[in-house]
Amino acid sequence: MHFAYPPRKSSSPPPFRPRSSKAPLLRRSRLRTAALVLLTILGVLYLLSGTSGPDPYHEHVPSGHPSVVIVTVIDPATYSNAYLKTVQENRKQYAAKHGYETFIAKADDYETGGYQRSWSKVMAMRHALSKFPDCKYIWYLDQDAYIMEPSRSVEGQVLAPRTLESLMIRDYPVVPPDSIIKTFAHLRGEDAGLIISQDKDGLASGSMFVRNGDWAKFVTETWMDPVYRKYNFQKAERHVLEHIVQWHPTIFSRIALVPQRTMASYTHTQLGDGYQEGDFVAMFKGCSILGDNSCGEESRRYWEKFQQAMAAA
Repeated sequence: MHFAYPPRKSSSPPPFRPRSSKAPLLRRSRLRTAALVLLTILGVLYLLSGTSGPDPYHEHVPSGHPSVVIVTVIDPATYSNAYLKTVQENRKQYAAKHGYETFIAKADDYETGGYQRSWSKVMAMRHALSKFPDCKYIWYLDQDAYIMEPSRSVEGQVLAPRTLESLMIRDYPVVPPDSIIKTFAHLRGEDAGLIISQDKDGLASGSMFVRNGDWAKFVTETWMDPVYRKYNFQKAERHVLEHIVQWHPTIFSRIALVPQRTMASYTHTQLGDGYQEGDFVAMFKGCSILGDNSCGEESRRYWEKFQQAMAAA
């Protein structure tokens, strides 16, 4: 029986041809394109969802409780402890009567970088805004002053919008005597951010109101910028305030200037409007550290008047 032999393979096989790589490359290209399209779609959906949802950043809106925080910086190295005790009592008793809060700090609580200790008042104001985020106003009042009319609220004296508008000094040089920058003629009371008066030298920064909010934080942080301290202005933070008020539109646009006797009457009349019976605040600016003209001695009769007024209120 004969079997057919299978055909013999050629001893000369065809040359080797590598398998085509076009198909895998095409698949990888398509996968990349699909991935990019998918990422693009997801990105668009994320952006759309973000714009339709609530803004993740919200500036805190103060509730107004407390309505006012009285801020004072005391310096035991300058004034006697007995006098400073009356200053603190003056603030606390007045605040308690009207439902306000007090923030009493010491000058050495803050690092002023080797510059004048008076810079601590700006730092204390910023500190108070952080400590009382829901207050409506802070009232900075220097340590050389007493509140003299405890029956009056600060709202009735100056802060109520209509009252403030009736007091505003409009279209007037913001820093006397001849600043070309003049206060706004049409500022509304509810839009005022800094309420301040003038004395014979310039802005009377020993007594001023700052409305709480993002504007107040901006002002205080700009004011205490280390760059300004390095300028070495003659009157330190007071001259810096006058500088930024005149040359920074964001700050200047919300300045309300009021008559000095509204909240900063001076017992030394050569420095500004003199204190008269019935004025809201008596400031002993210019008193000495020691001697018969010391702040402690000068303040005695005003402290007695305040105590009598508290008893009668």
